[in-house]
Amino acid sequence: MTSSLSGPTSQTYFSQRLRLHYVDWGNHDAPPLLLVHGGQDHCRTWDWVAEALRDDYHIIAPDLRGHGDSGWAIGGNYLLPDFVYDIAQLVRQRTMAPLSIMGHSLGGYITLLYAGLYPETVSKLVNVDGVIQSPDQLTARIEKPYHERLDKWILHMRDLSGRTPRKYKTVDECVARMHEENPRLSYEQARSLTINGVNQNEDGTFSWKFDNYVRTGVHNGLTVSDITSLWNRISCPTLLVSGDESFIGDPATNGALQHFRNARTEMITGAGHWVHHDKLETFLGLVRPFLKG
Repeated sequence: MTSSLSGPTSQTYFSQRLRLHYVDWGNHDAPPLLLVHGGQDHCRTWDWVAEALRDDYHIIAPDLRGHGDSGWAIGGNYLLPDFVYDIAQLVRQRTMAPLSIMGHSLGGYITLLYAGLYPETVSKLVNVDGVIQSPDQLTARIEKPYHERLDKWILHMRDLSGRTPRKYKTVDECVARMHEENPRLSYEQARSLTINGVNQNEDGTFSWKFDNYVRTGVHNGLTVSDITSLWNRISCPTLLVSGDESFIGDPATNGALQHFRNARTEMITGAGHWVHHDKLETFLGLVRPFLKG
């Protein structure tokens, strides 16, 4: 399908004094659909999904803090409540509610919490391989003595403080690295994701846009009960999509699904973690009727 609409256009908003970026795919009279990317990714990861759905929805795709063209957090902490706040601010400032939301990986995890916090604002929720830790995994992490968890965090932060962004001589080197991360990508996909995911440095080299500190992890401060109770508050129809070759666990078998009131799971064969890239048409075949239903 070829759309007659123009776009996307780059826009900004503010959250906790950070200037955050998003792209707006137009069609403002259509129902709103928010697309939230995963960790170390950017908003243009949704381009193929947005192109397919933009005639039916007003699509907005933000860059999370520390990612893409959004500002970096001062101090280097990237915690779940901050990400949830950013999404809440975007929805409120752009008066988007009620809306449908689709989130991948970290973005999926964040939007599950947002939908549980403000269930009345979300009409449909699609989670793409975004239950990134099961209740058992969360329990195992939190049950470790606090001094061990805090010491591990400090050591990790020290390590990241000495880590400089990797520099690549050419865009083609970046494309090769992108394809190495997900060999299922076509060359065209890998190049598009790369062009939108790198900045050129003053010396002519290229580096990824995301802040290295986003590698610290985002779960500090939330208990298993905090997270699962928010999952249970989600009232809208929820679709949990996974790839059978992903490193993320299946919510239908890892204990996560039981904490949702109105959710179903779908497993896509031959897809890895980036389900919407690996099996786009199959993914759209699930998403379209779910959002319309």
